[in-house]
Amino acid sequence: MKFALSPGQAGDGPQGRELLLKLGAPDHPTYLLMDRAYEGNETRQLALNLGYTPVVPPLSTRIEPWDYDRQLYKRRNEVERVFRRLKGFRRVFSRFDKLDVMFTAFVLFALIVEALR
Repeated sequence: MKFALSPGQAGDGPQGRELLLKLGAPDHPTYLLMDRAYEGNETRQLALNLGYTPVVPPLSTRIEPWDYDRQLYKRRNEVERVFRRLKGFRRVFSRFDKLDVMFTAFVLFALIVEALR
């Protein structure tokens, strides 16, 4: 698992592509569950080039929409639930920490606590 801190005004697509590049190619077939913020051609193509299978619904305005695994996409809510549980830690949702390193450390601590539940 990897994550990165970014400024609040930073777009999701470019940040997601940076993370994909840092992850590199998987050693076995891997599905990549993404929301529509990552639906763009550039992000999808990067995922395909690295060897991931992107699972993201196309926008309704797409001229040539693609097929995706609808059943697998329904499991994306598990990721959203992890974010919701992280925001249950007041220190995470209100960003009390001034230093990125301290905030990152607490996010990792909160993830460990959630994994142990």
